Amino acid sequence: MNSAAPVSVAALQMTSGPDVTANLEVAAGLLQQACDAGARVAVLPENFSFMGRRDADKRSIAEPDGDGPVQRFLCERARQLGLWIIGGTTPIAPAPGERVAAACLVYDDEGRRVARYDKIHLFDVDIPGREESYRESAHIAPGARPALVPTPAGLLGLSVCYDMRFPELYRLMAAAGAQWFSVPAAFTVPTGRAHWETLLRARAIENLCYVVAAGQWGRHANGRDTYGDSLIADYWGMVLGRLPEGTGIVTAALDSAAQEETRQRFPALSHRVL
Repeated sequence: MNSAAPVSVAALQMTSGPDVTANLEVAAGLLQQACDAGARVAVLPENFSFMGRRDADKRSIAEPDGDGPVQRFLCERARQLGLWIIGGTTPIAPAPGERVAAACLVYDDEGRRVARYDKIHLFDVDIPGREESYRESAHIAPGARPALVPTPAGLLGLSVCYDMRFPELYRLMAAAGAQWFSVPAAFTVPTGRAHWETLLRARAIENLCYVVAAGQWGRHANGRDTYGDSLIADYWGMVLGRLPEGTGIVTAALDSAAQEETRQRFPALSHRVL
């Protein structure tokens, strides 16, 4: 499915809350903007469908795998717009009340689900210098397998937020042929200021891959602040576009032909020893 012509992709930035219907309405408008801007693939942020007042709330709104309002929304919107959608994350539960998966669902431009990736690395941390703690594993079950999917913009490696701190995941996907990575996120403000751009550009540079990062931004109903700064970086680590704050979209063209030429002229990936 890879094309020699550059393909436009979009990263969508949201400020999601505890009302799934309201979140989907915002997502619908941003997806329309992405389509109108000429994007063939759009990446929604982590937790695009739901950010509850309490972490435990995600258990009560989680959908079974294969059906539910959020999954129907992604399917229908992809088909209606003729747009590939990387569905950020939404809670998917094996049974009611159990720990959920932070599932990134991918739909093609005909509305078919073509991939699912469950977030592998869970954010169980105390933010240094802040009275701010997170324990994702209390209500989220970790994924176990990387996921790659062919898209109009090339072979895509899926990841989510905290995953970006684990370069071995991206190296594995690059070794399997990945040409770009999606990184839906809900980054904290302190860690965002310190590490967001640096980590994303590092994952791009070391793998000679494009990176498309779609973030949550602003103050949420639970009192949490997220960093935003959705951005798209190329395989040389250059930032092609970004949205520092607010809700909206950022687009850029992914040029797989130029990427392949650079990989041939600068064959760092083939020089791996370990």
